[in-house]
Amino acid sequence: MLSRITTAVAVSFLLGSVCLVQAADKPTDPQIAHIAYTAGAIDIEAAQQAIAKSKNKDVVAFAKDMVRDHEAVNKQALDLVKKLKVTPEDNDTSRTLTTAATAERNKLGKLDGEAFDKAYVENEVAYHKQVNGALETLLIPSANNSELKSLLETGLKIFQGHQQHAEHVAAELK
Repeated sequence: MLSRITTAVAVSFLLGSVCLVQAADKPTDPQIAHIAYTAGAIDIEAAQQAIAKSKNKDVVAFAKDMVRDHEAVNKQALDLVKKLKVTPEDNDTSRTLTTAATAERNKLGKLDGEAFDKAYVENEVAYHKQVNGALETLLIPSANNSELKSLLETGLKIFQGHQQHAEHVAAELK
């Protein structure tokens, strides 16, 4: 029950943050870069928490995959913004994502064992669904720079795989 509530809160924060961007003009490339980097950093932090807390080998393996993949994509993003001489721009969406992620990590920090594992993985499923949806419907279509758009499209393919992996681990935990 708690994990479903936690997942619902995380999804509502992410949906709300995407709606903030949609309510304004389309996000600029510097804003998109910051949103994408922030989303990756959030997943890295969540995965590091799971690696430290979980005793379940499947959950830990999944979390290690999240760290590896999101660090690689974020490195590519940083390399691209340096190459393009673009400064990522903090914005309402990236700030909302960070606030929601902090609250989620704090909630997960109070859980242990199977309760933690289920809540973490269910949150990962919901988080990847929302991030993938935001990439498909807002961030990729709004990106003006072709290299940024290409990086986002590559990230989307990777993150769709993460969603499937998270769904598989969630099914195994039930």
